[in-house]
Amino acid sequence: MVQAITDALDVMLERDERVMLLGEDIGKNGGVFRATDGLQKKYGEDRVVDTPLSEAGIIGTGVGLAVNGMRPVLEIQFLGFIYPAFEQIATHVTRMRMRTRGELTVPMVIRAPYGAGVRAPEIHSDSTEAYFTHMPGIKVICPSSPYDAKGLLISAMEDPDPVLFMESMRLYRSGKEEVPEGYYKEEIGKGKKVKEGKDVTVITWGAMVKTAKEAADSMENRDIECDVIDVRTLYPLDQDIIADSVQKTGRVVIVHEAHETGGVGNDILSVINKQAFMYLKAPIEKVTGFDVPVPMFSLEDHYLPSAARIQTAIHKVYSF
Repeated sequence: MVQAITDALDVMLERDERVMLLGEDIGKNGGVFRATDGLQKKYGEDRVVDTPLSEAGIIGTGVGLAVNGMRPVLEIQFLGFIYPAFEQIATHVTRMRMRTRGELTVPMVIRAPYGAGVRAPEIHSDSTEAYFTHMPGIKVICPSSPYDAKGLLISAMEDPDPVLFMESMRLYRSGKEEVPEGYYKEEIGKGKKVKEGKDVTVITWGAMVKTAKEAADSMENRDIECDVIDVRTLYPLDQDIIADSVQKTGRVVIVHEAHETGGVGNDILSVINKQAFMYLKAPIEKVTGFDVPVPMFSLEDHYLPSAARIQTAIHKVYSF
C-alpha cells in the first residue's frame, strides 16, 4: 500500500502543478513510513516541503494555500498527532465553503496513518475517525488495499473539498496486489463488496477488512456464507450497498477497531434502521475495540477485533 500511495502522489505532482506536499520529515527523509520517498528530489523543495513540528501550523498553512488556488496534501505523521490541529480543521477547513457562501473552497487532503497492531508507542495507534465524520464539510476515506488506496487518493487530490485520508499502518507493507501505473480514480462515497454471501452481512473498513474476510472464509466450514462489505468511505457512507446487502441477508455484524461508543458503526446502524430494519432477522452485532485508550504492546492484540471474535458474532446472529 505504501508504494501505491507514493505512486498516487507522484502521478498528481507531475499532472497538476498546484499539488504540493507538506509535512514533518516528508522531504529529505521521505516520511516516517517512506510514503514520500524520493519525491522532494524529483520535484524540489518548493513542491515537497519539510515543515516545522507543528500540526496546527501544517493545517493552517494548508488552508491558506488551498483558498489561494493550490491543492496541498498534508501529512500528519500519525492520526493521534492530529489533535493540536483539531481547531484548524473544525473551525476553518470544514467551514470555509459555508462561511464564504461558496466563494472560497478548501481543496486539501490530510493524510494520516492510524491504527493498532504495529507495536507503536502511546498516542500513535489511535483510531478516532468518528471525530471527523461528525464535521460536515470534510470527507473521510479509509482504503483497505493498494489498488483502492491509489485510486481513492487521486480522487481525493482532485476533490473540490477537504478530505481526511486515513492509512492503516498495518497495511502499509503487509500484502501486495497489482496496481495500474499512471492515472486512475476510484469513486469517493462508494463501498465495495469483497466477498459474496447470502446468510450474514459483515460491514467494515481499513485493516479490519482482511480480518473480517478471514473470519467469513472460515465460516464456510459451518455452511454460513457472508457478504463482506468494505465501505471504503466513512463519510459520506454508501448507504445503498449497506441496505442492499442487509435486505438480502437479514443478519448483520459491524466490525471496526475504534472504540465502540460513538464509533462509525453507530452511523451504519442508523442507515440499516432507516433502510432495512424490516428485513432484519436478528439483532445487529458489533465487534470493536474496547472503550479504553489503545493499550501498550502486551495487550494490543487483545484490544483489536480478531477473526475469532468476528466468527463468534457471525455465529450468534446466524443462530438467533
